[in-house]
Amino acid sequence: MRRRRRRSNGVREGAAAAALLSAAYALCAPARAGTDTDAMAVTATVVASCDVAANDLNFLNYDPVSGAPVDASTTLEITCTNGAAYVVALDEGTGAGATIAARRMTSGANTLVYSLYQDAARTTLWGETSGVDTVAGTGSGTQQTLTVYGRAPTAQTAPAGAYADTVTVTVSY
Repeated sequence: MRRRRRRSNGVREGAAAAALLSAAYALCAPARAGTDTDAMAVTATVVASCDVAANDLNFLNYDPVSGAPVDASTTLEITCTNGAAYVVALDEGTGAGATIAARRMTSGANTLVYSLYQDAARTTLWGETSGVDTVAGTGSGTQQTLTVYGRAPTAQTAPAGAYADTVTVTVSY
């Protein structure tokens, strides 16, 4: 008796082989008994910080015989951490004999008096005593602009020349 050989169509045998390999892999794969989890803390501390940029104040030309004071203004650009309280102080400058009320630009031994104010009406001096003549604010995380108003009073007897001073701007936070 002759046996008949059965022909395969290849597709069925390929699928069967894949299933057999998959089952063999499952038997060889390491068994997992379960899982475990934990939480990882992520932290940061936001620090209070401030940055100040002071623009120059230029009175341009002062005419002592004009009978009118010379006014000028400039800005301070303050950037502080959002929510950080700050105080801006201006010292008396480097002119010999200067005070907060009467700062002094110098040209050699000569001086030209001026004052710095917090307001456009030039009634509130800007100085360096916290809570008295400084400007307080709260940071927003973006740049805030403060205006400094200057006045050189009339009828000074300063000789002709170029006068200058340096005022230190301090931001405390």
